[in-house]
Amino acid sequence: MDAKNTFDTPATYRLVRLEYGLGLVVASALLLTHLGEVRWLPAAGLFLYIDLVGYVPGAIAYHRSRDKRIHRAYYVLYNVMHSLVTQGLVVLAWIWLHGAEWALLVVPVHLFGDRALFGNFLKPFALDFEPVAHPAFLRFRRELGAHGADRGPLVEQLGARTP
Repeated sequence: MDAKNTFDTPATYRLVRLEYGLGLVVASALLLTHLGEVRWLPAAGLFLYIDLVGYVPGAIAYHRSRDKRIHRAYYVLYNVMHSLVTQGLVVLAWIWLHGAEWALLVVPVHLFGDRALFGNFLKPFALDFEPVAHPAFLRFRRELGAHGADRGPLVEQLGARTP
């Protein structure tokens, strides 16, 4: 992926997930190292509220929908609640109001786990709420793979210059 080609190949997607995996390992190791100092009620609440607000309503609406089309508000809820920016602000607000504590590590554990273990990133409106391969994307990947070795035909079709 780059600034002009905002997509991942399977290899770059795995590498991005691996990077989040490292974050998951670090946050989990810190949490495990300080298990005795974790307040578990706030930790459970912080871990669960992300999905209770951001995922569960959209998942219910999606699975109840006959045509699998749901209101964009569900996507916005998911993306806001699963944003590192939003949750970083929540953590900062918590620290300001209640002080720093080890329970806050469940927030990066949740977000990094979603990305590293499940491959769940922010949801674009153009795709189903639950992971389903889009036919246009499958065609694109096939064409990209077919032309990946020489880079010529696909790049020319897309109107870009070859290096």
